[in-house]
Formats: sequence, C-alpha cells, structure tokens
Amino acid sequence: MKLKEFYNFVVEEGILSDPRGVEQVKKGLSVSKQKYDKLDNEKKSEFDMEILKNPYTDTRILNGSGEEEIKSMLVGIDIDTAEIVLAEYLKKSGKRIDLALSHHPSGYAYANFYEVMGMQSEILEKFGVSINVAEGLLSKRIKEVAHRVMPVNHTKSGDAAKLLGIPFMCAHTVADNHVAKYLQEKFDSVKPYFVSDVVKTLKTIPEYKNAVTETVGPKILVGNEENRAGKVFVDMTGGTEGAVEFLEKLSIAGVGTIVAMHMSEKHIKKAEKSNINIVVAGHISSDNLGLNLLFDKVENRFGSVDFIPCSGFRRIKHNQ
Repeated sequence: MKLKEFYNFVVEEGILSDPRGVEQVKKGLSVSKQKYDKLDNEKKSEFDMEILKNPYTDTRILNGSGEEEIKSMLVGIDIDTAEIVLAEYLKKSGKRIDLALSHHPSGYAYANFYEVMGMQSEILEKFGVSINVAEGLLSKRIKEVAHRVMPVNHTKSGDAAKLLGIPFMCAHTVADNHVAKYLQEKFDSVKPYFVSDVVKTLKTIPEYKNAVTETVGPKILVGNEENRAGKVFVDMTGGTEGAVEFLEKLSIAGVGTIVAMHMSEKHIKKAEKSNINIVVAGHISSDNLGLNLLFDKVENRFGSVDFIPCSGFRRIKHNQ
C-alpha cells in the first residue's frame, strides 16, 4: 500500500467508528466546506484544506509525499526525535522501515489537536447532556488546551524525520474512536451490575490484562467495587479530557460510571462530589487497543504489514 492509501484508509475507518455517528461527522465536514467557501482569497490560502475530508486535525502525514510504498512501520505511542533516530539505526542494521507512525500527535497535528475536542459536545449530547450546555462548558476547556500547546516546539520530531528521509505520520483520534466504540458496545452488551464487573470486563481484553503485570492495569479511582455501575459512559476520544463540569452534567443525565483512559485530580474531586464512579482503564493500554483494532482493519484491507513495536506499543491481533 502507498502511504496516502494507508492515511486515507485510517481516516475513513476513524469516521466509521466515530461515536457521534457517520451522518454527524459528514455534517461537520459540510460545515467546514461552507466556511471555506465564504473566505476571501487571502484566508483561503491559509486554510487547512485537509479538514474538508479529514475531520481529525490530530491525524496527519508529517513527512512524506504519500507515494511511498509501505510494507513495514515502526509504531510507537509516542514517536519523538529519539525514535526517529532509532528508525534510522534499525534501517542501517538491515531492518526495513518504511514509516514511523506515532499515535500521539506531533508537529502541526499537535499544534492544532485541540480542534478535535469539539466532538465531545456531540458525544455528551447522546448521553443526555443538552448540546448548548456541553458547547458552553467545552469552549472554555478548548481555550485552556489551545493556550497550553501554543509554546511547544512542534516541528522538532518532524524536522528529524525530514533530515533522515523517514516518512512520518500520526494517527490519534482515528484510533481513539475505535477503542471508544469497542468498549461502549461491550459494556452496553455486558451491562455490568457492580463497578467490580466493569473492571472484570476490562481485564478480559488482552491489552488491559497485560497492563496489570506490565504497567498499570484498570483501577477504580472513585467509588468502590460494591457500588452499582449504572449506565456506563466510555470517555476515550475527543483529543483530551473535557471540562470538569461535564462530570456533574453526566451524573444528572443518569450516567453511573465513567470508564476513561486517565483523569486529573480536579476531575476526580468533581466526580466524588457528583457521586459518579470512575474507572480508569489505563492510558497506554487503551491507546494500544485502539491502534490494534485499527491495524486489524488495515491488514484485512491491504494484507500483512510488518508492525515493529516501540515506545509502549504492543501488537495484538483481535480478528483471529
């Protein structure tokens, strides 16, 4: 497969797995097109044309023409300059590496990743939070995240990839959508009664089972094992953590337990006040699950790919 074929495919699959639903994503793409059409020529020249077909600003080709043939790739949860140099070292040692693929965004994709956070309001609406309330609370959080990433040296890793001639891309929300959809469907099907049942369900999944002994497995951060789980909301996509006020709104809307990748201290304290259970599945293990589900589809479509794991990634096939 060519790099552009791989890139287009993961974007398409990200849309198909988007918790908002395909129609809502298409509506968003249509709105982007309308905004573009209204711009003057100067602003059109600065416009990111990619968002007219790819709604996820945190998924981008960071180095490469798109014509490169991809049969093997170095995959990491984070790919920084060190991993780019590692790719070059492995190549010189005789290992074929056609692409360095990072899950977490880098370069332009990191500088603008906060733009995907807008999808959170539409996900919350599906769980009973009024869209106007969700958008109002989220706007403040988006500004906070945008200000946080502004001073970062965004092009550092991409520059290393260009100097060494290594194709480089990142696939963030397209993978996170897969883990969110997979887990939400699993919990909707299993209908765990106690919070302990939520944890047990997670531990039946290889990525989380491995994390118990290798890193950090699923943990209950708020609530206890004997608490009733109630309605389970899987919060695994949308760039990063949403507004802390979302927790109270979700509790009012009837959500009993949130399953998340990670959660800050201020979010934990708000969850305690809102009497909502919090189960942290694990950040890196969740990222692994999303990537593995996506890679299963890639191999079903294009055939076998040599995935070379590094930086926290472990390849586990789910379609066998």
